[in-house]
Amino acid sequence: MKKTLFGMLAATSTILTPIAAMAETEVQFWHAFTGRLGELVKAQVEDFNASQSDFVVVESHKGNYSETLNAGIAAFRANEQPHILMVFEVGTATMMAAGGAIKPVHEVMAESGAKFDPNAYIGAVKGYYTSTEGQMLSLPFNASTPVLWVNRDAMTAAGVDPDTDLSTWQNVGATLDKLKAGGEECPLVTAWQSWVHLENFSAYHDVPFATKDNGFAGLDTELSLNGEAQVAHLTAMGQWAKDGKFIYTGRRNEGGANFRAGDCALFTESSAGYAGISSEAKFDFDVRPLPYWEGVGNAPQNTIIGGASLWVMSGHEAEEYKGAGEFLSFLSSSDVQAAWHQNTGYLPITSEAGDATRAAGFYEANPGTEVAVIQMTAKEPTANSKGLRLGSFDQIRGIIDEELEAIWAGDKTAQAAMDSAKERGDALLRRFESANR
Repeated sequence: MKKTLFGMLAATSTILTPIAAMAETEVQFWHAFTGRLGELVKAQVEDFNASQSDFVVVESHKGNYSETLNAGIAAFRANEQPHILMVFEVGTATMMAAGGAIKPVHEVMAESGAKFDPNAYIGAVKGYYTSTEGQMLSLPFNASTPVLWVNRDAMTAAGVDPDTDLSTWQNVGATLDKLKAGGEECPLVTAWQSWVHLENFSAYHDVPFATKDNGFAGLDTELSLNGEAQVAHLTAMGQWAKDGKFIYTGRRNEGGANFRAGDCALFTESSAGYAGISSEAKFDFDVRPLPYWEGVGNAPQNTIIGGASLWVMSGHEAEEYKGAGEFLSFLSSSDVQAAWHQNTGYLPITSEAGDATRAAGFYEANPGTEVAVIQMTAKEPTANSKGLRLGSFDQIRGIIDEELEAIWAGDKTAQAAMDSAKERGDALLRRFESANR
């Protein structure tokens, strides 16, 4: 019986061989998106798969950004890595130091023959993921920058003019006083506190977050987040927290639920909040530029990106890399990027996609949606505002979060907290530098 069965399987295998040779080549894509963003990624994958018959991309959600990065690292160690891995921007230095674990995007695109023009990508976005030699290492995918979201109905209910100028933190502070006096229980809430109120704050005011051009110029960098400008901003926020004008809800985007539900008046969050806010909010809202402190540094300079890029992992076959290249080219196309930008609030990663969005009248029909693009591109980035490239940055953010929480709770002054964050963070940077010499 066994001989007969094995014979049948062998015969079947022989018969199927020509068909198997014609099968679609599978490309595994691991990402960190759920909810509306997860639905949009799934639709992109389905559209690509339907557009051709040589490759099939299989998308898999692997948890939040940190969990997805860790899953990719663990998979590589087990020789089970995906072809494409989504990695948030703070993992860039870690991926660059991974050496043999990655296959740079410029190599993938050159070898695959897929359409690829590195000059088509917005400079402030491309620079984050480009080597010092000017070669693109990973593909920018979901790039966002922080903005100020305004609940116009909450402003009106508290007796505050919803068109109040909120371009500066001085004006925001005065508005928080009025909102609190008018009965607003949550005048200000934030998402991603380190990214918005330290990393982007530093770039927007053109002051260093770290030495060595924020890590771009070498691994021997040290944190500078305890400077005068940063400490002054955090001191003001600490006072707002004490007075009940700034409500702390968590380290990631827990505050998004509060704002979307209409419970808060002002919200500092990613421009990508548009996907959820536009679909869930039952109130009239605005999106405004991120505030800056008038008279501090060179503000307003430009904010920096958050989000993630797509890294191609090593250890796969040439045909699979061809499929990965074709998929990345598809994601970069003008139509796909314009739709992604319009549906999510993420920046268009190419100038062409931004131009197409403008030509279609989207910005006119949806006031405020161009704010993030202007904020990122109005000025040429400086050494302090082109981004951050720090080793062990995910862990450093955890340290910063702990110290910020101590400020909000009134347990530490802003200076003491940031001095501690620098000392603890620098220790991780020295360890990373030693491991990657």
